[in-house]
Amino acid sequence: MTTLDELRGQVRGAVVTEQDDGYDQARRVYNAMIDRHPAVVVRCADDTDVLATVGYARDNDLDLAVRGGAHSVPGFGTNDGGVVCDLSAMTGVWVDPAGQTAWAQGGNTWGSFNHATYGYGLATTGGIIGSTGIGGLTLGGGIGYLTRRYGLTIDNLLAARVVLADGRAVTASADSEPDLFWALRGGGGNFGVVTGFRYRMHPVRDIMAGIFFYPLDRAADVLAAYDSYIADAPAELGAFPAFQIAPPLPFIPPQEHGKPFVITVACWSGPPEDGEKVFAPLRDAAPIVAEMVAPMPYPMLNSLFDELLPAGLQHYWKTVFSPPLSPEVIAVHAEHGPRVPALQSTMHIYPINGASHDVAADATAFTHRDAKYATVIAGMWPDAADNDANIAWVRDYYAALRPLSQAGEYVNFMAGDDQEKLRDSYGVNYDRLVDVKRRYDPGNLFHDNQNIVP
Repeated sequence: MTTLDELRGQVRGAVVTEQDDGYDQARRVYNAMIDRHPAVVVRCADDTDVLATVGYARDNDLDLAVRGGAHSVPGFGTNDGGVVCDLSAMTGVWVDPAGQTAWAQGGNTWGSFNHATYGYGLATTGGIIGSTGIGGLTLGGGIGYLTRRYGLTIDNLLAARVVLADGRAVTASADSEPDLFWALRGGGGNFGVVTGFRYRMHPVRDIMAGIFFYPLDRAADVLAAYDSYIADAPAELGAFPAFQIAPPLPFIPPQEHGKPFVITVACWSGPPEDGEKVFAPLRDAAPIVAEMVAPMPYPMLNSLFDELLPAGLQHYWKTVFSPPLSPEVIAVHAEHGPRVPALQSTMHIYPINGASHDVAADATAFTHRDAKYATVIAGMWPDAADNDANIAWVRDYYAALRPLSQAGEYVNFMAGDDQEKLRDSYGVNYDRLVDVKRRYDPGNLFHDNQNIVP
C-alpha cells in the first residue's frame, strides 16, 4: 500500500492536502454549489503522475475523482475524503498541419486548445465556452458550433491515451483497444483517465458570428422559423435559439439591458461573402431588437460568453433530446423560457443534425443519432440565497419538456440526480458499455461520473 509520503516522492506535480497552503483553491471547482473536501489533490504534471495517483487511490481503496477543465456541473471533479487526479497543468498541444491532426493533453480547455490550433488555420468541434475542458466535453459526445458540418467531437476523435484502473497506460484507437475506443466516444469517464486526445482537424480559421435579439412575444415565431430553416440549412451554419436576459453589451440599446429576450446565436464557417445571405432567415424570423453580425476568429466566438460565466456561480442543469420542434414543444418554451431568472441562466437548443446523423447509432457509445436537438436548461446564478427559486425554474421547465422529448438525456448536461436515466441515455449501447466496463474497470474505480456499473 502506497503512503502519502511515497506518493509525493513518485510525482512531479504538487500533492495538496488540507494541511498545505492552497488547499482551498485546489479543492475548488467551477460550480460553487459543490463544496467538497478531498483528502488529497494531485496536480499531475504528466502521465507518470497520473499512473501514481490512480495507483494510490486504488491501493488505498479511496474514491477517485478525475478533473480536467473542472466544469462538471454535478461536481464529478471532486469528492469528500478521496483523491482528486487534477490534469489542469497538462496543457500541451501538438499540431500536425500537413496531416490535419492534433494531440492535446487532457488538462486543456477549449480556449487553450483553440489558441494552439488557430495559428494553423485548423479547428474541430468543441463547445461554446472557452473554459470548458476538452476531456469532459469529448468523452460525453461533444456538441458545438461545428457539429452540423463536422459531427460531434467524438466523430473527430482518432485516438486517446488512457491510464487504466489496473495501472496500465494504453492508446485506444480503431486499431488498438477498439472496444475501449468505442466506449470512450460518449461513455464519459467510466473507463480510465484520458491523458491525451488525438483529433481530426479541419480548415476553420475566421468565421462570421451573428447574435439576434427578438421580443419575447415573438418567441413562438422565432422557434418555428428556426426549426424549419435548420433542417436543411447549409452544413456550415451552426446556430441555436435561446432565452437570455440582455447583458450590458454595446450593441444592445441601454433601455433593454436586464430584460429577457428570445435570441439566436449563429456561426457561419463557410465563405464569408455568403454569411449575410445565410443569416437572413434567422434575422427575418421576427422584429430585431438588437443584433451583432461580424467576422471574427473562431476561438473568439468559442469564448464569447466566458466573462458572463466565470467560475464560482451556482449551477443546476437539466437536458432533453428533441425531435423537430412541435407546436406543443414550442408552447412549453414560450411559457417557461421568458421566466429565465438570472442574467447567467439560459436555455439553449443545440442542433445535432447534419454530419452527426451520418454516423450509425451503434458506431460510438453516443446513441442519439436520430435526435434533431439536444436541449439544455442551464440554471446559473451568483447568490446561493437564490438556489430554491432558480432550481425550481429549471425543474419546472424540464418537467414540462420531458413528456414531449425522446427517452434518454445528453450525459454532459445531466444533473447529479439523473443517474436513474442512464440506461435510456445510452439506449441500445448500454449493455455493450457494461461489458466494456467489466473488462477495463471491474472494480468500478472510476465511479465519480454518470456511472455505468459493471
